[in-house]
Amino acid sequence: MTPLDQLPEIRTELYIDGESVGADDALKVIDPSDLTSVVGYAAAASAKQATSAVAAADRAFPAWAARTPQERAEALIAALAPLEADRAATAEVLTRENGKIRMESFIDSIVFDHRFRLAAGLADQVQTVTHLPAPPYRTEISYLPLGVVTIIVPFNWPLAILAASLPQALLAGNTVVVKPPPTTPLSVVRTVEQVARLLPPGVLNVVTGHDAEIGAALIQDDRVKKVCFTGSPGGGKRIMSMAAGSLTRVALELGGNDPAIVLADADLGPDALQKLFTGTYDSTGQICMATKRLYVHRSRYDEVIEGLSGHLAATRLGHGLDERTTMGPLHSSRQKEYVLELLDQARASGAEVREFGEGADVSQGNFLRPSLVLDPADDTRVVVEEQFGPTLPILPFDDEADAVARANDTWSGLCSSVWTTDLDHAAALAAQLRTGYTFVNAHGAAHLDERAPFGGFNHSGMGREMGLEGIREFMDTHSVGFPA
Repeated sequence: MTPLDQLPEIRTELYIDGESVGADDALKVIDPSDLTSVVGYAAAASAKQATSAVAAADRAFPAWAARTPQERAEALIAALAPLEADRAATAEVLTRENGKIRMESFIDSIVFDHRFRLAAGLADQVQTVTHLPAPPYRTEISYLPLGVVTIIVPFNWPLAILAASLPQALLAGNTVVVKPPPTTPLSVVRTVEQVARLLPPGVLNVVTGHDAEIGAALIQDDRVKKVCFTGSPGGGKRIMSMAAGSLTRVALELGGNDPAIVLADADLGPDALQKLFTGTYDSTGQICMATKRLYVHRSRYDEVIEGLSGHLAATRLGHGLDERTTMGPLHSSRQKEYVLELLDQARASGAEVREFGEGADVSQGNFLRPSLVLDPADDTRVVVEEQFGPTLPILPFDDEADAVARANDTWSGLCSSVWTTDLDHAAALAAQLRTGYTFVNAHGAAHLDERAPFGGFNHSGMGREMGLEGIREFMDTHSVGFPA
């Protein structure tokens, strides 16, 4: 591994209307592993520059919308061409600015490409016209793009999450302004600019900057027809409030407090325990659909704890570019302090907290040892709140109906999972869980069917990503009625 102080600083600009554009200010990007190494600088746009990006997208919209879905799909696939050769470099940049291990950063980049290709493969289903031929009218229903779309990207899996809405918006005929996260902007700008350069000017723009400076320009401009945001419920409420003044539509993916229910007949062999482990602790637990609460039938409770403890004991903390590392730091100091606060409250309430892992000094950077919280009360904060970190409360149950009721007793509704060898019973149980997606004998992003729509219930958000439904999110219906 090259010493951190010998790695080059990365500098990125804005990309507006087919051109790279500088700015008078810059965002400093810091490596979360040591909090001293500067990864690089991203141009910080002014409100005027953000407005110019919206204007460029608005100008480009008519010509892009006039293309057929098949023509747009071909253009999107062609625009992916530069990414393969740059993937390793992009993964290195993402690891340095985010903290995740290199393999996860590499996957993040691959998923970006994969989701573009999946969306493009639906082109022949996009601009369909539905006919209602029966009297008294002959009506045609067509689907039309909205216009300019703003996509606000989170820090944790910025490329993969961006690709859950960006190719869908473009394939539907919209033009887009992407706002990368202020703490991990470099890999997003690097990737989006390479794609945008192979599309007509203005179709795809990327604007980095301070939320307070450019947020209003990207959300409240009347030319913006939809805002997509992935983040916290609090952030979603702020976006929704800002968009209300111009009646701009919003699509919100706001995280979750995902329950997993392990039934008495579950297969808890090595493969299942590996899936439980990765579905919780990948990316240091900073995944919206990670397992956040694990309800286990009392007869299997000790077995699950022993199995997960074995995986956790082998965890090695360190810098994500170190090939020996299996878990990087949390992304922010604030999140580290938050998770520590949850663990302290759990201990104070009487729950047992077991910590694991070796390697990095957890007093340095944003490192935090992975942990299990055993048998906490249901009102313990680590159960009630989304941890978004490397910890997991494990709660025993005796009655299945009770487990379902406890799993549903939450503010969220993004994902859930059921673990049982009886797949018919799994389907019946899944139907009772109030979440947008339920996994069976698995959990997490690695097991997501990306052909299906994805999104949450309750405070986990509104709208759907991916699949044909994800494309329809970026289209209006237009009905034309004729006399029969």
